[in-house]
Formats: sequence, C-alpha cells, structure tokens
Amino acid sequence: MQKQKILIIGSGGREHAIGWKVAQSPDVGQIFFAPGNGGTGKIGINVDIKATDILGLLEFAKKEKIDLTLALPDDLLALGIVDEFKKAGLRIWGPTKSAAKLEWSKAFSKNFMKKHKLPTAKFEIFTDCEKAKEYVQKQSFPIVVKASGLALGKGVIIAKTKEEAFKALENILVKKVFGNSNNEVVIEEFLVGPEISIHMFSDGKNYKMFPTSQDHKKIGENDIGLNTGGMGTIAPLPFVNSELFKNIEKEIVAQTIQAMQKDSNSFLGVLYPGLILTQDGPKILEYNARFGDPETQTYMRLLETDILDIFNACIDGTLDKQKIVWKKASACTVVLASSGYPENYEKGKVISGIEEAEKNADIVIFHAGTKIEKSTRQDLVQNLITNGGRVLGVSAVGNTLEEALTKAYKAIEKISFQDMYYRHDIGQSALKISKII
Repeated sequence: MQKQKILIIGSGGREHAIGWKVAQSPDVGQIFFAPGNGGTGKIGINVDIKATDILGLLEFAKKEKIDLTLALPDDLLALGIVDEFKKAGLRIWGPTKSAAKLEWSKAFSKNFMKKHKLPTAKFEIFTDCEKAKEYVQKQSFPIVVKASGLALGKGVIIAKTKEEAFKALENILVKKVFGNSNNEVVIEEFLVGPEISIHMFSDGKNYKMFPTSQDHKKIGENDIGLNTGGMGTIAPLPFVNSELFKNIEKEIVAQTIQAMQKDSNSFLGVLYPGLILTQDGPKILEYNARFGDPETQTYMRLLETDILDIFNACIDGTLDKQKIVWKKASACTVVLASSGYPENYEKGKVISGIEEAEKNADIVIFHAGTKIEKSTRQDLVQNLITNGGRVLGVSAVGNTLEEALTKAYKAIEKISFQDMYYRHDIGQSALKISKII
C-alpha cells in the first residue's frame, strides 16, 4: 500500500500532538504542517502558509497530491475550509462550516440546545448594548457574559457585579475587543460545580467516546485571574464514575449527534462539549467543534489505536466498526507560558532543557508558541525560541494521576526560558474532589 501524504493545519500544541500521533502510523509517508512550529518541524515539513489562507492551502494540497488534510483550528473551520476542500474533490477531516457553527456562534449553539431540550444554563441573547444592560439590572450576581463569536478562549467573562457586567458588554458590543464579528452576546446564569471536558469522534451518525478530561482555564493558581486558552489538563478524571459517564453519553452526547442529524447538519470530526457538574446534573457550558488544546496533548498520550484509521473511519462513515483503545493509565499536560500571557508578553526568549526532560520515556514535550531562530551564518547554532503566549506543553503518563503529575513537574525543573510561567496546581482540585466523593 502506498504511504499517505498528510497535511495538518495549525501551529499550536494540539497540532504538534496530533502530528506526533499520526507519525506513528505505518501508513503515513510525509507529514506537512501549515504553518507548524519549532516542534512540528522535527516530525514533518513546516510550510509557510497561514492556517486561515484557504486558497493557499488548497493550491498546496493539489500540488503535493495530499491524501488527507486535517483541519484542526476553530477559526479555520468557521471559514469553511472543509466545504472548500470537498468542493475541490480533496479528502479532508473536520466539520463543515454549518456544523462548526456549534462553536463559532454561541447564540446558535444556545438556541440549538434550547430547541432540542439539552441541559444548559438559563440564557438570553442580545445585539443591543443598552437592552443587554437593562436585562442585567434585573439579574442576580455573579452572571456570565459571553461573546457569541470566536475569541481565542478569552470571550467568557464572569461578572461579579453590575459594573463588571456593563464593562464586559461595552467591550464586546461597542469597543469590539474580540473583533467586529462579535456583534452578539449571550448572558447566562452562573452555574456552580466542577467543569469537565468531554470529547467524541463522530462520522455524522456514529460516535466513539474519549475518556473524561479537565482543562484549567484560569491563568492563576486556585483558578483565579483571566481566562486563557488552557494552562493544563488531566485525564481520565478520578471523580467521574461509570454511571455519571454513561449518563453524559446518553443525555448529552447521543442527543447532540442525533439532533444535528435531525437538523440536516450532521457533525463529522471531534465534538467537544465543555460541561459543568451541577447539583441538578451535568449541563452544557459550550460546544467546541474540534480537539481541545491542551486536552489533545494529554489524550494523545493515552490513545493506543492508529489515529489515521480513526480519521479515515470518520470520513468513510464506518466509525461504528472502528475499535478504539485507550491506555489504562493517567496522563497530564502542564503548560509553560510566557509571563504576561494572556495579555502582553515578549517573544524571542531562548528555550533550553527539552532534550534533558525527554530522557524520561514517560515525558513528551509538545510545542505551541515556539520557532527556530533563523541565522544567516551556517556555523551558528539555531536556537529554539519562544513565539507565543503558551510556549510548551509538558505531558506525562503514569499508573495514577499523582504519578503522572509528579513526573511532569520534575521534567519542568529541567526546562527554562526567560520569564517562564506555569501553574503549580494542575490536577489538584480533581484529586481533592475524588477524595471527598
């Protein structure tokens, strides 16, 4: 059988992790990353095409005779890359633009949940800032204000006071801090409980569940401070028992996939609902129409099945026949970020210690905001430097969650770059909850 050429679109830790797993398939030949990062260049070939340049990506895929393209970033899916590649007769994995609307329009997704009686927070949608303020005046606090469109994981504001809610509304609807496309806000009741990440592969009709995971969104320890794209993840969760897992699968996952089909909007790809476990049962906070980041980095350490077989089964509509095996182990990822993230931070800091950290076979370092420093002189060493807010994801596996976390934090001691920041408490709240239950 001829080896397949794969194009992976994106430049983050998620893309590095998927590439790392894809490279393990015996059916894979060349892997291209567009645009990739300092880590992906060691797995395959980085191509200087922006992840949102659909025309450039199309031309490249045709020229290189790419067998399979993996559309991973949310903004790319919102632009409709899957539709465009399919029109051109190219094989691509991911949801269509209309199916991905579950993520790129929170207003759409909330109305979808309401229509299909899926469990979620009480909400209202506004485009007019003054009307939104009038509604807020009558609510109890805290309250949640969400930018309806994509906002790099930073468009959710938990307002503790009326003044904070007003500021969030003005920032989104008037000042357009999340871009001109964010002309709608969703205002929700504040729900209490642990948040968890649920992922499933889907071929549009059939689905297969991942183990449960948990992201740590806040920049500060003990979950304080600004929302980020995610500062670390753990999987599986020690406090989610089989009964709760089956309930989530039956009441949320199966219902969502069936509802999308019923609406003639079948979902093919990875669907990732973020849930909150309330006293009234699990409720959907939001839908994501792609692999989570940094959840993916953790999941790829646990997945034993050839991921290429899974991608192809999704496209071919044969996911029900595809067996998926996960390691009976625990995994975690701790994100190393640039100081100042998620606001202002500096780039170009030299990174050291990755090779030393990876001498432990249970450690894999996934690159996110990194690049190789270009030099005009061939005799100079080309340094790996920081090139983003989230720089590296230090992932570890262990027999228990405690063991995996200990290994990850020991590996971090060997890595350094100027103004490196990370949370020291990844996984701790989950361990505390599991001891209480």
